[in-house]
Amino acid sequence: MKIVHLCLSSVYIDDYSYQENMLPKYHTLQGHDVTVLASMVTFNSKGQQDFLTEESSKICKDNYKVVRIDYKKPFYKFNRFIRIYKNLNKYLYEEKPDLLFLHDYSFMDITVVLKYLKKHKNVKVYVDCHTDYINSAKSWVSRNIFHHIIWRYFGKLLSPYVTKFYGVTPLRSDFLRDAYKIDPKKVELLEMGIDDVVFAQKMTENIEEKLRAKYNLNNDFVIVTGGKIDYLKNIHLVMEAFNRLNTEVPNIKLIVFGTVNPEIKDLFEKLIQESNGGIIFVNWLSAEDILDYFILADLIVFPGTHSVLWEQAVGSGTPAFFKHWYGMTHVDVGGNCRFLYKDSADEIYDELKKVLINNKAEYNKMLENARNKGLEKFSYDNIAKRAIS
Repeated sequence: MKIVHLCLSSVYIDDYSYQENMLPKYHTLQGHDVTVLASMVTFNSKGQQDFLTEESSKICKDNYKVVRIDYKKPFYKFNRFIRIYKNLNKYLYEEKPDLLFLHDYSFMDITVVLKYLKKHKNVKVYVDCHTDYINSAKSWVSRNIFHHIIWRYFGKLLSPYVTKFYGVTPLRSDFLRDAYKIDPKKVELLEMGIDDVVFAQKMTENIEEKLRAKYNLNNDFVIVTGGKIDYLKNIHLVMEAFNRLNTEVPNIKLIVFGTVNPEIKDLFEKLIQESNGGIIFVNWLSAEDILDYFILADLIVFPGTHSVLWEQAVGSGTPAFFKHWYGMTHVDVGGNCRFLYKDSADEIYDELKKVLINNKAEYNKMLENARNKGLEKFSYDNIAKRAIS
């Protein structure tokens, strides 16, 4: 089957492990002919959003075709903002999809897609949604004009052609129903997940042993946190809690990865210095390298806003702490994690103390549940099959 993934609403990053990469990868592994039509938005080497300067067409490392489509001229900057592309119609006719998978439909060239579907009613269509009221629709204009009027309107036009609308978290499933007024019968949850092929390979490579030797960790209990290090992600609160715990508990280490926002740099460096070697900062990591540190970790802590790393952490079979958000509790697969309810170093300290000092049986229970249930639920092989069934 010919599957075309449209990544035209936002970013597409080559060789990452986001949903936009993983579904095409696993659809290819499952025997389909796959093409991604992608925007010019990507990340630079520091993990920051950037724009490519030239269109391209190539076969990526996972053996599917990626076509980068530039924005229409004239009015280039305006068209980049509302996402009107040059020759999208031509690419649809060239690729001749049996199945279209739209990763969000919030691009103005959805009108081109609608015209194509009107003429090709045999094409099966699926849509996923990565948008919610936390990561988008925050300003009055975004919420009330773009989402509640424009994208709701196009969702109504698109809906007759669509088999399923997927929210990638329960909160985003709610967003489809509430913000876009999609028929609830057409809305389902399709979780993000972990690259099980890469994970299985890494589990044969003694990753944990190599990293323990690299950082001289010996028998240390290793806590891992990271991502974009700013005040919203609350990484600094984990560091503060760890520095308290480090004076009470022997043989623990905190590994932090990511890029440090300038606004928090001074505090970040101060907390590392105060740890007396207890905090190890490993800078920005690639998606595959992050998985190495999840394999190393005894506990993963994400005390801020949601990212795809949450699902990958669960899929790695590692116990975790997550900040509690309404509609984000799908990462609890039956006791593998604990939730944090306050933006507080004291709370993180108390929760760490409970599982490391007061009740080690609780940690062992978390570990058992994580290992037995995490990968099964968040396997991209399973997710990719469900996505087009």
